[in-house]
Amino acid sequence: MSPSVYAIATMDTKGRELLYTADRLQSAGVSVVIVDVGTRNDPDDEADVSRQTVASFQPEDETGSSLDREERGAAISSLSRALTRFLVAEHKAGKVAGVIGLGGSGGTALITPAMRALPVGLPKLMVSTVASGDTSPYVGCTDICMMYSVVDVAGLNTVLRTVLANAAHAMAGMVKDAVAIEVERPALGLTMFGLTTPCVTEAREELEPLGYDSLVFHATGTGGRAMEQLVASGLIQGLLDVTTTEVADFLVGGVFPCTTDRFEAQIAARIPCVMSLGALDMVNFGARATVPEKYRDRLFHQHNEQVTLMRTTVDENRRFGRWIGEKLNRWRSPVSLLIPERGLSGLDAPGKPFHDPEADAALFNELEATVHQTADRTIRRFPLHINDPQFARQLVRAYLERAALGRDPK
Repeated sequence: MSPSVYAIATMDTKGRELLYTADRLQSAGVSVVIVDVGTRNDPDDEADVSRQTVASFQPEDETGSSLDREERGAAISSLSRALTRFLVAEHKAGKVAGVIGLGGSGGTALITPAMRALPVGLPKLMVSTVASGDTSPYVGCTDICMMYSVVDVAGLNTVLRTVLANAAHAMAGMVKDAVAIEVERPALGLTMFGLTTPCVTEAREELEPLGYDSLVFHATGTGGRAMEQLVASGLIQGLLDVTTTEVADFLVGGVFPCTTDRFEAQIAARIPCVMSLGALDMVNFGARATVPEKYRDRLFHQHNEQVTLMRTTVDENRRFGRWIGEKLNRWRSPVSLLIPERGLSGLDAPGKPFHDPEADAALFNELEATVHQTADRTIRRFPLHINDPQFARQLVRAYLERAALGRDPK
């Protein structure tokens, strides 16, 4: 049996709308499995997968059925976890060609976590009443398509029929013309910021003639998480994690933070990794008026009207060094951290506004004091600026060394 599009909604409130969407998909030549995730009222007998079947996939450590919870928020959260496990299992069995969901705020919160658990490249489309606002809590760092429903998903009217038909045809097109991710060359993840672009560009140009496929991620919090999701999915075979500035925003309170699990995916995947300290001389905020009052006496640089950069201090840099160093100590695969002693970004160089050798030295020294260096876990200093072409070449050379160690059967 060929894979199908799984069409999902709370059929106790959006049954007619989901059946209409499924009909449009089938008319476009796509096989459909209708999944009910309703948490109230009577179940819909037109579903191919009942809400009871979905609820049976709830995690073993949860007591009581998702469908028996009195509080709607708790029921949605529990059923969402069950749906995630259900869809992952169905995908592993080769049954899922794509996923389309319909929902208001509750349905969107229920369905999108399950979509996020599926691999990048698998078509995912969410028709939602909340798709015109901040969609980051729903999309995360995955490739979910959000389509605004314009009107509420509450009754088949002229507008909603058009929106749902368009959504169905978009999903049918994605599924029928699906392009599988083909790993023809080993893929490497590289992290970049505007102020480390020359370094990463030079490294990428050095790597590509060697047969590597370079995937560059913007180090804005979401970019780092997207890269690590691909690492966890097995789609990235090595890393040049050049721009670790997300750690600064995480520990100081900037707008581009990583999360506490930064670096955990590569630690678990045991892939070769070379790191550096790109843009750890700064914390990112929005427009100048949005900078927290407690930082009013700090050194700032107005990158543009919407981005304000704050220079990091000696004490903050020591925190960064300890935090990154403790992560490095957990590595069990070849890893190197390269230190550019003459500056960490385009603003951190002689004559530039963030040039502060004392603050940089605090970061370097704390790293070296924290990390337990071994043959497979090293820190190396270079009397170069991060954007010097020679530093990029050293990063590439170190990666090739780490990759060779990773292939060593010892």
